Amino acid sequence: MSVTNYGGIIVSLKLPGPDGRLADVVLGYDRLDDYLRDPFYLGALIGRYANRIAGGRFVLNGKTYALAANNGPNHLHGGVRGFNRGLWNAAAFENAAGSGVALTYRSSDGEEGYPGNLDCRVIYTLSDDNRLRVDYEAVSDRPTVCSLTQHSYFNLAGHGSGRILDHELMINADAFTPVNEQQIPTGELHSVAGTPFDFRRPTAIGARVDQAHPQLQLGRGYDHNWVIRRHSGDALTQIATLRDPASGRSMEVWSDAPGVQFYSGNFLDGSIPGKEGAAYPARSGLCLETQHFPDSPNQPAFPSPALNPGEVYRSTTEYRFRS
Repeated sequence: MSVTNYGGIIVSLKLPGPDGRLADVVLGYDRLDDYLRDPFYLGALIGRYANRIAGGRFVLNGKTYALAANNGPNHLHGGVRGFNRGLWNAAAFENAAGSGVALTYRSSDGEEGYPGNLDCRVIYTLSDDNRLRVDYEAVSDRPTVCSLTQHSYFNLAGHGSGRILDHELMINADAFTPVNEQQIPTGELHSVAGTPFDFRRPTAIGARVDQAHPQLQLGRGYDHNWVIRRHSGDALTQIATLRDPASGRSMEVWSDAPGVQFYSGNFLDGSIPGKEGAAYPARSGLCLETQHFPDSPNQPAFPSPALNPGEVYRSTTEYRFRS
């Protein structure tokens, strides 16, 4: 694994296939300049709030906070200068759990409109049993909201190998959060049963991505939050499994987050050459972003993302790889 402290970006992640050959399975760039102009959040840490907040504002404890609007009238992935644009402090380590890097960042009071100084710590650990563990922590000196995630685009066949439509995906969810024309959740939970959103059994991503379903048309494919089915007593729940039949590589995603945004890379357009000159057209990589539900600060029925002084935001996601 290769990481840069600009945006906490995972630049490369190389995995063996059944034949022992390594392939880099995350999309990215060879040059810093391309990350500086990247509109797709390739490989980056996302915060202070992952996904969209409607109207670029929310109310907390009776006070309205106006955020940067960088997605039409809405706030997306932390704003114009979210955590993906921050310069993190980084310290490499090696211990009994594996090798990795600890990243720290202070999001100042008022940054992108958020209240409170938020001190964040994210630890990437790569273990000898082929797990990438991401531990998130944050504390604030004022009431605020917080939801951090990792925005790597995966292609288990290799980052420049074409589209991911043959990848088979399982998502441990009975419901998803439908969205309106601006991709803001309506506040409802819809059953996945009988819809293209039913991934309770492994299903090829391309099997239904272009069906004439209103929700797929709004996102040009999959770009939605699934409501994870919890298993009591488990610190981490297996929320998804991804497998590429051609290469034989697979990835399990385990997390304690309440939701996961499955994004099928619909808006990738090949406008910036990727690593080794690779082209990244639409659906050449996919994201599985563990998170609070989108727009939760404005949705009282959703799990609360509020973080108060004296509390610690904690979340863990593990990517477990096999070949």
